[in-house]
Amino acid sequence: MRKLLVGGALALSSALALFGCTLTGQLPDAAVSGVVEDGSAQTFRKVADATVWLIPAADVAAMCKTPIEVKRDAKNDEPLEDSLAANRARYLKAKTDAKGEFRFAKVPGGKYFIYVEPAGGKYLPGGDKSRKALTTTELGQAPLKVKVSGNVPAGATYIGSSACISCHEEQQHFTGTLHRLGISVIGKPGKLQDYSRFPGFNKGLDKLMAGTRFWFHGFDGKRGFDKYIISTKAPADAASASFTATFYKDSDGKLKFRTENLRDPADKPRVYPVEMTYGGGVYKQRYLVRVGENLFPFVQFNQEGRDAYADRSRKEWRDYHGDWFYNEQTKKLADPPVAKSFDKECASCHYNGYTLTKTAAGNYKAGASNDKNGELDIDGDGRPNELNMGCETCHGPGSVHDKADERDMPATIVNPRKLAAERADMICGQCHSRPKGNLKNDQPVNKANKMMLPGTARNVYLNEYTTREDAAKGDYWADGVHSKAHHQQYTDYIKSPKYRNGTQLVSCADCHDTHGNAKFARQLKTDANSAEACASCHKRSADLKTHVAEKTKCTVDAAAITCASCHNTKTMQTGSGSKGLVAKDGKNYWNNDITSHLYDVPRKDNVGFKGAAPGAAMPIPYTNACGAACHKV
Repeated sequence: MRKLLVGGALALSSALALFGCTLTGQLPDAAVSGVVEDGSAQTFRKVADATVWLIPAADVAAMCKTPIEVKRDAKNDEPLEDSLAANRARYLKAKTDAKGEFRFAKVPGGKYFIYVEPAGGKYLPGGDKSRKALTTTELGQAPLKVKVSGNVPAGATYIGSSACISCHEEQQHFTGTLHRLGISVIGKPGKLQDYSRFPGFNKGLDKLMAGTRFWFHGFDGKRGFDKYIISTKAPADAASASFTATFYKDSDGKLKFRTENLRDPADKPRVYPVEMTYGGGVYKQRYLVRVGENLFPFVQFNQEGRDAYADRSRKEWRDYHGDWFYNEQTKKLADPPVAKSFDKECASCHYNGYTLTKTAAGNYKAGASNDKNGELDIDGDGRPNELNMGCETCHGPGSVHDKADERDMPATIVNPRKLAAERADMICGQCHSRPKGNLKNDQPVNKANKMMLPGTARNVYLNEYTTREDAAKGDYWADGVHSKAHHQQYTDYIKSPKYRNGTQLVSCADCHDTHGNAKFARQLKTDANSAEACASCHKRSADLKTHVAEKTKCTVDAAAITCASCHNTKTMQTGSGSKGLVAKDGKNYWNNDITSHLYDVPRKDNVGFKGAAPGAAMPIPYTNACGAACHKV
């Protein structure tokens, strides 16, 4: 779906000068030539009949000065595609010939992003030269070689990650990423799951297997998924307890739990098998319970939680939809509602090749790609299914690619590194944001209950896969800007200057190694708490002492803080978070678990912080290491 052409800020002259994104002197005109290819340096085909566009960096810089519109058909949420949509009649373009070659006889001095639009649907737009703006001096030095990504061919199907890794053995480390470990069958880890980096992965599960009884008490119907406080001891006020859930290892070796009604002893206890874990590498772990044909998540273990914390969400164990297992109106035990099954509500962002079918009985049955090393056979065809993200989640279904001749292979698979950053980011963003999809829940699926294919444009995604574009008001802090709920990294990120600027358009994979080859936490290529993590790009800020003094007039010892102390505030909560500074009244501020990807420095006068009780205040730099170094809250 093409957006409407617009003028205004996006139609500014390429000579416009804007802070942080512009030229400091007059650049010479240049003749620019090059070739468009697919594949690698060794195996490739020339791409004929493609249109090569020169998008002025100043126009993209002008866009970054406008507040981003988070809505369908927005005019400024795709830096290159929206700039091009507004200026097709004005921008310089050239066509590739049969040899894939193109030429601009004279390009006015300036700075440009190179953006390729291949003809037809065989290749995806963007190209590996689309992310960094180049001066005419750089463009004219030598013929350019632009690599474009292939597209998913019509009719391609999922073949599973084992088939991919059999050829791409160098990506074996992918099996040790949390994207591969999210769903695990209890007592039977998959052959594509390497837990060695996370020795405490099943700390919570081990406690349940050893035998644990939970009391569910203090019901608060106004809360979200944690309407109960859960504890491993009976509450002082016995009347506040509604039911218990006792986890145990049965004689068959399987984990089960029994619910018992504390308000009505005549209500027969119910027993459920626990089949899989959901998470566990960092922050939290939940447990997938079998009820009839469906799975439901129940109970959350917080890795860093402490029972001494007063906040129920920060204790070691947290309720996760105990209200599905007990009805406060009837005071009876209950089974979870079928409409809330894991297959329908959660699985789309985990299963490779996700499908969903509604059965005649009214259940929702999810499907996933077959893989000989998959975690579990969920569809009864005798073949295991891949219940975690696989290679094809980011590269597209690989059946055609797998059978293609070597020279045709690049055109039959998506290579995110060769996409424009805005399309590459969308691959991660579909699940690291909080839209509502066509099922009217957090699953971003279209009317056919399918996830978008990698390489899809953001605007197509918003129009076809969402009914609400992103997070609701309650998912943000009081300022309406910083995310409060988890898996909203992309929600924040698209508002940051890294996503829209006139210099270098950053993608998630610039910092995170998606294949798991990085040695640092969160698959980061560099240590988040090192100067290198930021200074490799932000060279002018490498001297942290000078940078802090210039920006804040602060004389803090630079050795006491890092860039992350101020710019990577952990505003989003998924587990328990951790204690921050203590206020003058002795009450505790909190740091949450997930970094804000806005990369700004929220101030003490932020409406989410100023005047708020410490326990309810938005985490800001002054409540963490930066505050400990030199500031008082």
